[in-house]
Amino acid sequence: MKIKPNALSWLLLSLLVIALDQLTKHIALTELQPLSPHAVIPGLLNWTLAFNTGAAFSFLASADGWQRWLFAALAIGVSVVLMFWLSRTARRDWRNAVPLALIIGGALGNLVDRLRFGHVTDFIQVYYQDWAWPAFNVADSAISVGAVLLILFGFAGRKAPVNGG
Repeated sequence: MKIKPNALSWLLLSLLVIALDQLTKHIALTELQPLSPHAVIPGLLNWTLAFNTGAAFSFLASADGWQRWLFAALAIGVSVVLMFWLSRTARRDWRNAVPLALIIGGALGNLVDRLRFGHVTDFIQVYYQDWAWPAFNVADSAISVGAVLLILFGFAGRKAPVNGG
């Protein structure tokens, strides 16, 4: 019985995301002051160091600390499920492998912060005039890009129904 090569080798992309995420967070922690914006593209982009004990958009950030373990368990659970999906995906199927690897890398990048510090380090802030998107990081970007690609490639891969049956 011949075993088909699976997409687990794409986890190297996940490792790259984790490394880049942790490197950029380290730079942000050493170079920036909390909640003190540093303009990168005036009127559009700041480096702004912030700490998030919650999830996206600071969901549950004001809870008593139990959310740290909930979000850590979710990151582990989602990553395990997505790794299983990768193990069932053909290595050449990059349209599924790349988004899954990005999501895994992002989830585990933020997990490192939760386990080390009890919060996630964010430092990228997009804004326009009085409107500002909540600060985020490389891991968050990888999760978002991976999710969007998974959806787009999912729609693009569907075949149109045949008329009459």
